[in-house]
Amino acid sequence: MVIREHTHSDLAIPPGEYLEEVISELGMTKNELARRMNRPAPKLSAIFTGEKAITPDTALQLEKVIGVPAHIWTGLEAEYRLTLARNQEVLEMQRLRDESNLVTKFCYSKLVKLGFVARKTKAVEKVQELHRFFGVTSLKNVSALKRYQVAFRQGAGKRSAEATSAWLRIGEFQAQKTESAPFRRDVLESALPSIVDMTRLPPEKFEPQLRQTLLAAGVVLVLCPHLPKTYLHGATFWLGPNKAVLMMTIRGSWADIFWFSLFHEIGHLLLHGKQVVFLEGDSPEERSDKPEKEADRFAADILIPPGEYKSFLKAEAFHPQDIKSFAGSLGIEPGIVIGRLQHDGYLKSSWHNHLRYRYAWGNGQLLFS
Repeated sequence: MVIREHTHSDLAIPPGEYLEEVISELGMTKNELARRMNRPAPKLSAIFTGEKAITPDTALQLEKVIGVPAHIWTGLEAEYRLTLARNQEVLEMQRLRDESNLVTKFCYSKLVKLGFVARKTKAVEKVQELHRFFGVTSLKNVSALKRYQVAFRQGAGKRSAEATSAWLRIGEFQAQKTESAPFRRDVLESALPSIVDMTRLPPEKFEPQLRQTLLAAGVVLVLCPHLPKTYLHGATFWLGPNKAVLMMTIRGSWADIFWFSLFHEIGHLLLHGKQVVFLEGDSPEERSDKPEKEADRFAADILIPPGEYKSFLKAEAFHPQDIKSFAGSLGIEPGIVIGRLQHDGYLKSSWHNHLRYRYAWGNGQLLFS
């Protein structure tokens, strides 16, 4: 069997144009045609412009009225719609190719490793995977979505807006499929002491406890490695009024930084509005605004109450055993005290780090480094 190649025109001509020529040769107006077919003139007008298709019923009516066989009209209509589809496909492929330069910016390879997009080799297929991941028809739409706009604001320094959006989408995606109780401020506040106690537990023990404790308060915890050029420790946002999302990574790997960042994000949930997405990074500009300062103060005071900290500083006893004893009296991990003393300038950044723990990722979970 020989399969012949057909040459297709990319010019889509609606069959209505041919219809207009035919009735003109017959000396018939469009209004007369409408009356002969017992059709409203405006609806028939849409056939002339190609806005409305010639159906088999309409084709049979045209055959009776003007004598051109019905199969001619259905054939012209099919060819017209097929040409439109081909042209649309060409435009779509070109649009996908135009967006392929964004694939790397959205950290595609990292998303593959984390299991959120499929491994693909063709650039256009990667773009299509990112469309599915974000739930958009174009990657250019991402910056217009409210939840990601914070990532595209000016003044974010060297942070990649696209990578940050991808990281936030992971949290959004995970939280959407996680059931939680409705958010309750009082439940979250009452859980704070038990969360502080978790700082002394190994990751494999505190992680499931922390998740369940937060879920009971209406907060979904999403632990996710930071993506390249995001430089983030954590983030908070809301999926509706009754579900909060708290994202955490372990950038820097220090356990005390993880816990400070966690309480910083909890501070945002308790102190600030539900319409704002908060990103916690290291940029001085980002940490200088009022909400960030308030969240910092909240985290510092929850972990080490101001009165106790003031008394400890007054004694000026910063030896390892003194720090262990002080941390024990507060029910927190000694590394948290050391991190605070280093941050406040009472210890050099290299002192007593043997008492600080590090976390690492292993099989998608937090582990001691």
